[in-house]
Amino acid sequence: MDIKVPEIGESIVEVIVGEWQKKTGDQVAVDDLLVELETDKINIEIIADSAGILETLVAEGATVAIGSILARLDESGAAKIPSAEKTPGSKSTTTPPPATDKPMNPAVPKIAAEKGVDPSQVAGSGRGGRVQVDDLKPTPQPQTGSPLQPPAPQTFATQVAIPTPAAAPVASQGKDDPRSRRVPMSPIRKKIAGHLLAARQQTAMLTTFNEVNMKRLLGLRTNHKESFAKKHDVKLGLMSFFVKASVEALKEFEAVNGRIDANDIVYQDFYDIGIAVGGKRGLVVPILRDADGLSFADIEKKIRDFGERAGSGKLALEEIQGGTFTISNGGVYGSLLSTPILNPPQSAILGMHATQDRAVVVNGEIVIRPMMNLALSYDHRIIDGREAVGFLKRVKVLLEDPEEMLLEM
Repeated sequence: MDIKVPEIGESIVEVIVGEWQKKTGDQVAVDDLLVELETDKINIEIIADSAGILETLVAEGATVAIGSILARLDESGAAKIPSAEKTPGSKSTTTPPPATDKPMNPAVPKIAAEKGVDPSQVAGSGRGGRVQVDDLKPTPQPQTGSPLQPPAPQTFATQVAIPTPAAAPVASQGKDDPRSRRVPMSPIRKKIAGHLLAARQQTAMLTTFNEVNMKRLLGLRTNHKESFAKKHDVKLGLMSFFVKASVEALKEFEAVNGRIDANDIVYQDFYDIGIAVGGKRGLVVPILRDADGLSFADIEKKIRDFGERAGSGKLALEEIQGGTFTISNGGVYGSLLSTPILNPPQSAILGMHATQDRAVVVNGEIVIRPMMNLALSYDHRIIDGREAVGFLKRVKVLLEDPEEMLLEM
């Protein structure tokens, strides 16, 4: 039987073949994991539907279209002894690999050579100790010149170069500087880059800011976190309060929950809230469906589940599609202020930031309070400044008086 790339979603037309868990000639049992396919959104595991002898047709690292044949399974060989096994007393004709050989992803040898790393000396983080690109660390280059001259800073692939107007594009300068490294952009990074660029080019994006006094909310959370965790088997975080506050504010300012479709404005009377989650392969935004009907415990459990599965690319496609509004928490990385970028076709996104003790004026006195900056980026084509500011002020009021939100007043 042919093993093909399955239909994954309308927006996904190709996949990258990851690590084959079974090789050509291997005996395969029902439900064995054969290979993992990588897309710009999620990863898909291909499982054997029947037993047999496997013949792989596509190499690891190859990009193939949806519907392509990945491998064939000889079901008539299900009961046969795999070719690698020999009958008792016979001599093996297979030469064992050298002790230094290690399993590694297809792109590892090339990138390892560029970084000056010996992959056989690297501890792999993949299945069975398989070496992956993320496991490679650059070897510092020897410094030249005067011993008093400070060493040049190490360049990493994750840094973003911001060219000045006078600087010419790297591609026009011919050969790269020997201290730099060039690696292909991953599919998910290309998708993210295109998505963010389109958001800036195709919307009239503007950001408004406010700040929230977190004292009462943090006190409420501290007083009830142990009993909440004991009852619901999940920690009481801040995100559930922000989801609840956002939903209530969206009900009052319907344009913030709307979207533009050609020459129409679509007002959405449901609340599917996207939660931006940083995974190993990039940012994904799983959706809390009908968040207005979820309890605090429901929200915390779903967010915990999203975070656990986002890191390994196990989110299903339908879990990251759609959404009417997004919340992004840059505070978990220490950000104090930022302008989040819209997630089209949504018209607004709320940015949370780190809570920091600051001097503020309360009732005419200077006091220290735990303060958080909030940012609302919005599409000015559909949302007026009055609505954006009003929405953010309503979120602020609900968070500063969480009892009102809990009592649904």
